[in-house]
Amino acid sequence: MPAPNPPSFISQQESIAATLRAAGCVFAEEEAAVLLDATISRAELARMIERRIAGEPLESIVGWAEFCGLRIRIDPGVFVPRRRTEFLATQACSLLEPGYRVVDLCCGSGAVGAVLQSKVSPIDLYAVDVEPAAVRCALRNISTPGHVIEGDLYDCLPHELHGRINVIVANAPYVPTNFIRLMPPEARLHEPLISLDGGIDGLDVQRRVAADAATWLEPGGHLLIETSAEQVERTVESVAQGGLRACTASLDETSATVVIGTKPAH
Repeated sequence: MPAPNPPSFISQQESIAATLRAAGCVFAEEEAAVLLDATISRAELARMIERRIAGEPLESIVGWAEFCGLRIRIDPGVFVPRRRTEFLATQACSLLEPGYRVVDLCCGSGAVGAVLQSKVSPIDLYAVDVEPAAVRCALRNISTPGHVIEGDLYDCLPHELHGRINVIVANAPYVPTNFIRLMPPEARLHEPLISLDGGIDGLDVQRRVAADAATWLEPGGHLLIETSAEQVERTVESVAQGGLRACTASLDETSATVVIGTKPAH
């Protein structure tokens, strides 16, 4: 049983939490504990608190995010994996078998791909993102023999994967352009716009993912796309128009919604 924190630690944590709460941090207590655990000096701690008060994401300050029980490395300027996306990862894991060929589109930090590697082994994983900083970050999170590729969706995939992929997973940007100004500052000011902006209705990139998925999937293969409850019907429509049988899965606890498309076996 771990030793309890000393009174001085608890007092310091409460003081930091009060400072963060006053700055508008919703999960101030949890963030204070993470900051204290991550620092080795008072000066470093003070700098981290100042960065957080200024609106920088906690994950890029401490250099990691917890995701499905893994510690995912996060670099400044890289999209931070959301807790709701854990549902996308677990849904994908339920469809995997060892030896499967898997593509993680719009991979960001590589969080989803890293989880798939950790839960089902071995898989032949290809993680793709158009953002160079995200690719550099994903290279630190995706373990070998996984492949991390910089490019635009399917365009950069090896041709020999055509029609042979078992599972495609995509957390494509789905925030409507006009809604980005309403997002918290840690997202709209510190994450790349290309990782957030899904176009006028938020579904521009999703439609591109869905349109070409069937040509890359093998018969019986699956496409999984994260979306929102408000957009799910249009996401389903895009997946169906791409020639896949579509169904949905959701988790109320984290407001997570996933559309799953399956390529007919015959």
